[in-house]
Amino acid sequence: MLLAVAAIHRAMILALKFKIADQPGGHKQHDMSTPFVGGVGIFTVLLISLITIGIDHPDQGLKWLVLGICSTIIFITGFVDDLIRLGHKIRLVIQSIAALIMILAGGVVLSNLGMLFSSAFTVSLGWFEIPFTIFATLGVINALNMIDGIDGLSGVVSLISLTLIGFLVLIAGDAANLTLVTLLAGGLIGFLYFNLRYSSQRRARVFLGDNGSMLLGFIFSWLLIDLSQGANQVMTPVTALWLFSVPLMDTASVMLRRIRRKESPFAADNNHLHHILLNAGFRVEDAVFVIGSLQLLLGTIGLAGLLLQLPEFIMFTSFLLVYFAYYYLTSRPWFFISLLRHFHTFLGLAPVKCQDLFLGSYSAREAEELVKKACKILGPGLDSWVHVFERQTQSNTLSYAVVINIRLTGEEDIAEEDIKRYIARMEQQMMAEYGILVRQFIDRSSKNERRLHAGKNPAERRFFERRHPSQRILLLEVMHDSIELSQSAKAKADS
Repeated sequence: MLLAVAAIHRAMILALKFKIADQPGGHKQHDMSTPFVGGVGIFTVLLISLITIGIDHPDQGLKWLVLGICSTIIFITGFVDDLIRLGHKIRLVIQSIAALIMILAGGVVLSNLGMLFSSAFTVSLGWFEIPFTIFATLGVINALNMIDGIDGLSGVVSLISLTLIGFLVLIAGDAANLTLVTLLAGGLIGFLYFNLRYSSQRRARVFLGDNGSMLLGFIFSWLLIDLSQGANQVMTPVTALWLFSVPLMDTASVMLRRIRRKESPFAADNNHLHHILLNAGFRVEDAVFVIGSLQLLLGTIGLAGLLLQLPEFIMFTSFLLVYFAYYYLTSRPWFFISLLRHFHTFLGLAPVKCQDLFLGSYSAREAEELVKKACKILGPGLDSWVHVFERQTQSNTLSYAVVINIRLTGEEDIAEEDIKRYIARMEQQMMAEYGILVRQFIDRSSKNERRLHAGKNPAERRFFERRHPSQRILLLEVMHDSIELSQSAKAKADS
């Protein structure tokens, strides 16, 4: 841990000196230049780990030397990609070469997939073991790389997976892998000191970068394959799926959706699970906590299935069911986000700053027209929701309120100032074109109620809220997703 802290701290100084940093923009969530040297700490710890293992286990020297060579290739490739943006084809070729060295020189290869379909036979790969191992290695490397989208996420998920793997190798008495996993976990904790958000650190001071995420992904592919094969296997192949479940499910779901839209599966977008959580009102810290908890839950299920010796085909079928449920929910973000907003409120998590607009109380026909006008002004260039609420008045008549929520994917001051200017322009446009008064929505609370803090005149105070929360019923929710709408428009134009 201390070694990683020292290495990353020194690398940060050099990165800032030579202006080697990740710049904001595009689909990224940060708004300032941040060094991407987190992988330097992980790589330094890995080298020390391999030297330690080589001294303690000289009979396995070749195997750990191969891991060091492959990891160096992956780390350098990731660092070059951070600097000059290599194309995904070049990255895949180099990753495949590293995987081939791992197979041929290191002897780490997927020869069978276990008893996936029946306890009567094992699925052996035969001639397909080398291409399938390369495919699996590429999948794990890029899965971890693709979830590295918000502060602390990839580090926390990796630390949880390493901890679960460490528990298994401890039980099995595998001293070499226990040394590797333990020291890497310490290195990850050192990295998270710079990358995780906490009370005294509002944003990450360093990113993992492609150099770090690709390196960790390769290490995971090595560990999961090596420990699930051979006569002295520590886990079954299906257990490996559970221990790395969230990165695999998220990446597979996102890539499948891109392919269905006839796009490159490597194209960047904002449809990962952490983006959905942010759009549902979760802070970055909350999103990391929820995804980390999900990874811990699923990994523990896989661990329990292994220790209880449940049939592998049952664990595989269960994993597929979990994946299909995950894909179904995340492929319908308009439904899933609404569900998560209620879950977020139920958990009592601190919400992101509200950016809502409230448009009065109207009849059903007026509310319908208002929604059309609001959607026209919002347009396809801004991610937003339009909500229609029904409320029963004291005279038992129904009135309708329209709330516009502008979706913020970040929490930074620049984004907030931009959105405030947009809201001001929208207020002016709604009044100028339609004569409709728009006001920003403020939560009903004692903190925001001016009359509760008024002077001694009782007439200026309000101690009780006249409206009961149960009177508000959400009738309609319309979501504009700028990416989805632009892609839909392009598809129509092409057809």
